[in-house]
Amino acid sequence: MDDPARRLGFSRRALLLGAGMAGTGALLAGRLAWLSLFEGERYQLKAQENRIQNRLIPPRRGWIVDRNGKPLAMNRPDYRLELRPAEVVDLDATLIAIRAVIDLDINNEYRIRDDIGSQPSFMPVVVRQNLTWPEFSACNVRLATLPGVSAVQSFSRYYPEGDRLAHLIGYVGAPTPEQYRESRDALLIYPGFRIGKDGIERHEDKHLRGTAGAARVEVTARGELVRELGTSADDPGDTLKLTIDRELQSYTARRLADNSGSVIVIDCQTGDLRCMVSMPAYDPNIFSTRVPAALWQALQADDHTPLLNKSAMGLYPPGSTFKLVTTLAALAAGVDPDEMIGCSGAYRLGTNTWHCHARRGHGGVNMHRALPLSCDTYFYIMGRRIGIDAIAAMARRLGLGQEYELPVPGQASGIVPDKAWKQRRYGKSWREGETLNAAIGQGYIITNPLQLAVMTARVASGRAVMPRLIADGPQNGALPPEFPSLGIPEAHLALVRQGMIDVVNAGYGTAPAARSAVPDVVIAGKTGTAQVRRISMAERRRGVIRNEALPWKQRDHALFVAFAPASAPRYAASVILEHGIAGGRYAAPIARDVLTYMFEPQRALAALPAIEADAARRRAERTATEAAASIARDRQQMMPSWLKIDLAPPEYEIADADAPQPPREPE
Repeated sequence: MDDPARRLGFSRRALLLGAGMAGTGALLAGRLAWLSLFEGERYQLKAQENRIQNRLIPPRRGWIVDRNGKPLAMNRPDYRLELRPAEVVDLDATLIAIRAVIDLDINNEYRIRDDIGSQPSFMPVVVRQNLTWPEFSACNVRLATLPGVSAVQSFSRYYPEGDRLAHLIGYVGAPTPEQYRESRDALLIYPGFRIGKDGIERHEDKHLRGTAGAARVEVTARGELVRELGTSADDPGDTLKLTIDRELQSYTARRLADNSGSVIVIDCQTGDLRCMVSMPAYDPNIFSTRVPAALWQALQADDHTPLLNKSAMGLYPPGSTFKLVTTLAALAAGVDPDEMIGCSGAYRLGTNTWHCHARRGHGGVNMHRALPLSCDTYFYIMGRRIGIDAIAAMARRLGLGQEYELPVPGQASGIVPDKAWKQRRYGKSWREGETLNAAIGQGYIITNPLQLAVMTARVASGRAVMPRLIADGPQNGALPPEFPSLGIPEAHLALVRQGMIDVVNAGYGTAPAARSAVPDVVIAGKTGTAQVRRISMAERRRGVIRNEALPWKQRDHALFVAFAPASAPRYAASVILEHGIAGGRYAAPIARDVLTYMFEPQRALAALPAIEADAARRRAERTATEAAASIARDRQQMMPSWLKIDLAPPEYEIADADAPQPPREPE
């Protein structure tokens, strides 16, 4: 080291090394000062976020209640286990750990894996719902440290009336990934949170959903709860009060029994819809969780269409109930109600013949008898005389062809045809034969049950009654709505009302089965039987096949509209039975019983046991028939091909709008 050259070299290296160390130290000190002085607050907040978490408290969904405050949709406690795929480290190991704590069958495991593969990883997957308290406690203790798994205490939606209100109330379900991407609302990915998917639940979702709260908690590095630092309570959704009467809705659904159809009751004074039944239906309590594939397929395959809200979305020819419209249109056109028309049972136009439902005719008929007798010939002649445009204008005035401002998605407006409509739709001119069919509620014209109920309420009251479902009337302290006059002379309405009284109460009317058993309550109504198939000339020559001998889908629809009491109309009703054969025989008794319930519930309830027993017997017969047919199909499939005999089923054509009306069964 005494060598000056070597000493100089060493000194230089030491100097450079020292300078480097000093520079590094200065850099670190500067960085430390920067982080402490200028970035300290930011990193302090990040550290705080790791230790302190804000956890959402989902709002309790608002109840839906009937006009008397009875619950139609409510909340009940629900304990469930949820899994967040994005936080799961090893799915197989996680499922094994879960199976060690609660029962998890192979179908559920397949469903969990399918959900994980089909939705974004940030969306929670339900492992199991409706856990018992011991199961929920075990999950909290034994699965607390399992990444991505959380035991959730929440509320689930419950519908006390089940399928009896399904189409009206709807159901709730999990939000879709698309809905979350649109709103970026953290509630939509909260485990177990549900939004409205159909019916009023969907239409009024914003009012029912409420506002989320938050809990501020301290956690460990592993996410375990240390303590709760504070809570901001959730704001529950609004309670929604409807005009529906739950007990009436339940009774009406039971009274429909195994029929496929709709019943609506509306208050003629306020427009309140007191019941709006569509049967058959589905159980919204199942739809609000997860619908089994087999059930979904069965509902879709059912020819009684339980997924369709027939009251608002079903479209049907109004049949002879439309004669109320034709009568008022004829009066407005100046037709003398005392003018006599001869009915021989048939009416010829050109080379075609339109038949009356009375094959031997009604003889001399004027307007006063035409409605009670439901004489087709009379309305053929009057319809042709006044023309389709006059009929269509009166139909619209009575509420047909309209959609109403109701919280019911998917209303069908139907069709009220006139000359301009056909020209727009088909580019063709209107034909006189089409007017004949329209005059008796056939041909192009189609309506829904809600429109028929409104039409009846307007005829009964003489005012432009508008239906409503959200209660904001006298029950909430507001005055009942004042509906404007229809502008139809009272004498014209009185004639039609008397005709409807005679339909039920005169000895020659078509609906004696609708006669009221309640003292001092007279029911007024109109029958309707709507043809759904075309009857060929060959069948007419052989003899028209009776409805009872036809397949269910080829039978006529049965309709009945009514109001009561006749002297001071308060309630109006419409009844439609899909393929119910005849309005006077089958729809009218249902309307009678439902209106009876409005005045004497116990008398109406007394009729139910026999009706429900008969419906149960028919269901058992159908089940046995279907089982026998299934066995026969299986046996045929096992047969050698040379033994099989395949018979083609009969084919039916849908009636043309201007096809002559064949002989029909009495209403």
